[in-house]
Amino acid sequence: MVTAMTHLDRYIAGILHRRWLVVVLATLGMLVMTSGARFITVSNDYRILFSEDNPQLLAFDALENTYSASNTALIAIAPREGSVFTRETLGAVEELTEAAWRMPYSARVDSLTNYSHSEAFGDDLVVAPLVDDAQSKSDEELARIEEVALSAPQIAGRLVAHDGRVAGLAINFVLPENPDQAVFEITDYLNSLLEQARVNHPDIDYYMTGTVVINRAFADVTQDELETLVPIVFLLIIGLTVILLRSVLGTVAIVAILLFAINTTMGFAGWGGLVISPTNSGVPIIVMVIAIADSIHVVTSVLLGMRRGLDRNAAIAESIRINTYPVFLTSVTTAIGFLSLNASDSPPFHVLGNLVAFGVFCAFVYTMTLLPALLSILPLRAPRVRSEGTAFFDRFADFVIARRTFVLWSLTVVVVILITGIPRIELGDNLTKFFDERYKVRRDADYIVENLTGIEKLEYSLNAGSESGITDPDSLRKVEAFAEWYRRQPEVTHVQAFSDIMKRLNKNMHGDDPAFYRLPESQNLAAQYLLLYELSLPFGSDLNDRIDIAKSATRMTVVLKNATSRDLRELDKRAQVWLRANAPAFAHEASGLSVVMAHVSERNIDSMLGSTIFAMALISFILIWVFKSIRIGLLSLLPNFIPALMTFGLWGHLVGHMGMVSSVVVAVVFGIVVDDTIHFLSKYLKARREGLTAPEAVRSVFHTVGHALWTTTAVLSAGFLVFTASGFELSWVLGLLVTITIIFALAADFLLLPTLLIAIDRRNP
Repeated sequence: MVTAMTHLDRYIAGILHRRWLVVVLATLGMLVMTSGARFITVSNDYRILFSEDNPQLLAFDALENTYSASNTALIAIAPREGSVFTRETLGAVEELTEAAWRMPYSARVDSLTNYSHSEAFGDDLVVAPLVDDAQSKSDEELARIEEVALSAPQIAGRLVAHDGRVAGLAINFVLPENPDQAVFEITDYLNSLLEQARVNHPDIDYYMTGTVVINRAFADVTQDELETLVPIVFLLIIGLTVILLRSVLGTVAIVAILLFAINTTMGFAGWGGLVISPTNSGVPIIVMVIAIADSIHVVTSVLLGMRRGLDRNAAIAESIRINTYPVFLTSVTTAIGFLSLNASDSPPFHVLGNLVAFGVFCAFVYTMTLLPALLSILPLRAPRVRSEGTAFFDRFADFVIARRTFVLWSLTVVVVILITGIPRIELGDNLTKFFDERYKVRRDADYIVENLTGIEKLEYSLNAGSESGITDPDSLRKVEAFAEWYRRQPEVTHVQAFSDIMKRLNKNMHGDDPAFYRLPESQNLAAQYLLLYELSLPFGSDLNDRIDIAKSATRMTVVLKNATSRDLRELDKRAQVWLRANAPAFAHEASGLSVVMAHVSERNIDSMLGSTIFAMALISFILIWVFKSIRIGLLSLLPNFIPALMTFGLWGHLVGHMGMVSSVVVAVVFGIVVDDTIHFLSKYLKARREGLTAPEAVRSVFHTVGHALWTTTAVLSAGFLVFTASGFELSWVLGLLVTITIIFALAADFLLLPTLLIAIDRRNP
């Protein structure tokens, strides 16, 4: 130990003696690393949320490869008064439909007006757009269009609202290999198109959603968070640090450490070719918040030493000497917690964990090198001491020690009550609800769901088992029965099934007699109807998105409104039961983007469970080794693990819904909140070694580090609380959960830990 201390003393002396050289070298190193920031890649693709081996994503990709990719934009056209079946509104839909075909990357456009309506004229089958030249239509023709549209199962509830007040236009795009720039091009074009439409038709409102639109929103929210939240946290931390430390120059030194740590981390992201998205755009904030916790401990100790009469360099040397070990330990445990995110099923969390872990390392290095050098250079003065803060913690310690039994049992009751809320949590995610109502994509999506059609979909590929088997009457009857079963489910608003097309064609080929609105009786007849229909379809309106090339499988789409992830999972389970009983050849899980989102939270929890347990075990082992006591090491887990349970329980009671962020919160907060426990226990054990009894040691800890622990908690909480200003659900939920956990952790360290220490640590000092 003497040798170790000698090395540390030599190191400190070297830093202080060559302080200008340290500043210059640190600055040069930071600038070199920061230059890599220009290579940072920002992705707007929602697919980066999912791992490549995600089974639901693989099934979704297989579906799109069989039929067509779902790169979509859905536009709702809503007249402010009356129905859409007027010359002006139908004309507006026509104009927009024609313009959509001219859009970049546009591959298919479906709307109320270009719906391929089939009719029989004698022995001929005529397939034509439902509306052609709306402005020339008579009142009788408009009434006929309305009757056809609202009775057509292919579009009613999808491209026209059941009440006829909103029309829809769906565009599908074929994106290039690098879709990011194409998404910007498409959405910019769409926005200009709708702005012009609003000018031409001021009495009509337009709303837009779809995967391409959501991708653009991902890019917008990433930019918003980097441009707004980071400066807010930076200014907040400066203000809080000045208030809590009451030292402007001490704050200047801390701010320098923050800037160096953030710039180095983001430069590393660029050099490493890492991809930034809304899920991990908060890296600078997290690094900033964690870095300040290290710096505050050092600066606080320096100021305390100077108040005791030490000169500046002596106070700096003492501060580094007493803080190096605990700050190193807290950096290691924090890094372990974040590195465990590499087990997440969502790749952006890998980037988050790795960057923050690297940032924590940078913060430690700069705190132990640059910070003492700066403090030695700056004309630092110790502010006048106000005794109220220390006196408060002295009184608080007296209260905890005197009422320790009451405190322990009261806290136990609170913990038990809170954790009963954990089973109330429902896991699930929804792409559009990732954004709050400040974003137009969310407002538009909410309007479309309430007034036109649902956004959540279950997709099925129903394989008939043989080439051209989709026209087999037995297969068609099973498809029809499955579609009708779904239409009876209360959650379902629309079902798009191939059997509806065949029933309509059978009716057409029998003189549009409603009695023949049923499936053809023979496969040959059905095949002839289908061939005739396909030959009659206009360009761009083929059935490739509904049937595969070999005509061996058809796609059935089930649309739900305001369905939760649990609703989707449970409905599909009921569907599987029906299929196994009635059409076992079709029995397989649903696919689609909504299904991927419905399962991603559970997959993340499953993937994170093992790594979180491993991280906690590793941190526990480190604490046992550090404190040289299995009892103390295991005891230290309680004030670190219980706060997370309390937070989840409180969330279950108050909110009840949690998405993929739930799987990473424990890993994130465990590494952070253990910092206070390490500082508390290290000072406690030092006091015990100096001969104090357990109650006296607790009192000493509150006197010496109570204010520092309160300060770091205040700064950490304020920093993570800024995440709640984000418009992105993953960010604000993570920020709020971490903030609540940090506050609970301070309560556990101030109330639970000292009472347990006094209760179990009865050995003689």
